[in-house]
Amino acid sequence: MRKFLMPDMILPTYRDVTPQLCRELGIRAILSDIDNTLAPYEQPQSDEEIRAWLSALNEAGISVALISNNHADRVELFNSDLHLIAYPDAGKPFGKWMRRAMREMGCDAGNTAMLGDQLLTDALAGNLLGLRVLIVPPIRDKKTAFVRFKRWLERPVIRRYHKKHGGKCS
Repeated sequence: MRKFLMPDMILPTYRDVTPQLCRELGIRAILSDIDNTLAPYEQPQSDEEIRAWLSALNEAGISVALISNNHADRVELFNSDLHLIAYPDAGKPFGKWMRRAMREMGCDAGNTAMLGDQLLTDALAGNLLGLRVLIVPPIRDKKTAFVRFKRWLERPVIRRYHKKHGGKCS
């Protein structure tokens, strides 16, 4: 199970997913989580940093779709000024909506990456579909017992990744 949770890269923030990195990895499309990946839960809409990042990717020919397990009202409000392909209630780690987004963007598993903050949803979903998996630390985690439990389950995989990669982000 752990190999399905292992990311290809752990990066400091979503902003480290640059057009240059995408070119190096052969990525033409990114399926991105929203909450704790691009913005904290309590940030209802995108900000200038997110829009600048998306603009740079778009100028480089890299498509982005939002794939979130959060509800439609959250995803639609966040996407209201971005106008990206977006799927709420996506049911990650199951890949139905991820596959649909890839088809809409004209991409496939060989040139698409999953960007997220959770191993049990984002990394597992990406690995099950054969995507590159790019993980960022959560921006501001909720402190519920369930979230703390999920993060506890992720710790051994994160430690193994850092041990393999010299204790630093890629």
